[in-house]
Amino acid sequence: MNAYKTGEYRNLFKEIGKTDEEINAKIREVVDTFFYDEEERIYHTAGDGMGYLTDTGNNDARTEGMSYGMMMCVQLDMKEEFDRIWKWSKTYMYMDEGDNEGYFAWSCQTDGTKNAYGPAPDGEEFYAMALFFASHRWGDGEGIFNYSEEAKSILRACIHKGENGRAGAPMWNRDNHQILFVPGSPHTDPSYHLPHFYELFAEWADEEDREFFAEAARVSREFLVKTCHPVTGLNPEYANFDGSPMDKVLPWGQFGDFFSDAYRTAANIGLDAEWFGTDAGQLAVPLRVMKFFGTDLEAARCAYKVDGTPLERTVLHPVGLLATIAQSALAIPYSEDPDSDFAVAAKWVEWFWNQPLRKGVRRYYDNCLYLFAILALSGNYRIY
Repeated sequence: MNAYKTGEYRNLFKEIGKTDEEINAKIREVVDTFFYDEEERIYHTAGDGMGYLTDTGNNDARTEGMSYGMMMCVQLDMKEEFDRIWKWSKTYMYMDEGDNEGYFAWSCQTDGTKNAYGPAPDGEEFYAMALFFASHRWGDGEGIFNYSEEAKSILRACIHKGENGRAGAPMWNRDNHQILFVPGSPHTDPSYHLPHFYELFAEWADEEDREFFAEAARVSREFLVKTCHPVTGLNPEYANFDGSPMDKVLPWGQFGDFFSDAYRTAANIGLDAEWFGTDAGQLAVPLRVMKFFGTDLEAARCAYKVDGTPLERTVLHPVGLLATIAQSALAIPYSEDPDSDFAVAAKWVEWFWNQPLRKGVRRYYDNCLYLFAILALSGNYRIY
């Protein structure tokens, strides 16, 4: 499990017995629905060569979804859509003045009007990684389509804001190398920790920042071991830097439980296993999560404390939860033994295979995670 060195990517759908024809048809169907179906699509074109992804539950465009869309497009070799999403992002979301100069406004109305002037660091992470991949897959262009320079500029801001008289705050804590929930915040979001991205930033960012990102990769893997419960594998949405669930209630709610944001962590661990295979102990997390939920999918219908205590709170994104647990199977080596850990993982991959895309107003987040899982489990979420 080190595709970075070998160039080989697992196809777990084939490992559970699906044919190439079935897999290719599944990918085409999902991509066509997500990007082009008039009733169910998330992606929309806009004037002057632009496009955006909409959060269907909130009727806005978010850096989360926009940067996700760019990563999907570069993986699928969809350059026109990639460039449209990036141009919309730079035109409407990018902030060129004030404390958040160099960052992107996390939410805009679909006409481009900013709903907020604060950034969300997961967007910047995915923007930068998608832009580096675009540079390597398609080559750099001019202006905002000089992908590699745009990626470096984003990371430069993320690390160096607040230095040498520059306004604002960085997106990483420069002392402990952990990504922040928002710039300047005293806590982190475990699902923002992407050590597999940081390994590549450590090669492609400005030379002066490469050592920082190499250390961030190491720190994030160790953090993930701490923040994921040793029995259940569950992690909180927001956490303190020591990995413990954040117990402070924020103005918009309590976020120390296993809920929507937290689902992404296991999927991230799976992709890190696929790309690099470096194990600080975090690669055991996906199997713990799978065993916690067991064979009863109804167990995935409510929220939990990280220790597994059920809460009187229904999940908002059950399809997204299934998708991320399935993607995390990348951390579990293949085996033909019916009593092996892989046999447990294979059940989740099969359940996910049989799960259609979500429909309705809440489909945005679930279907983003769904498409990523389709790419990852078919061997098509790759380093470029």
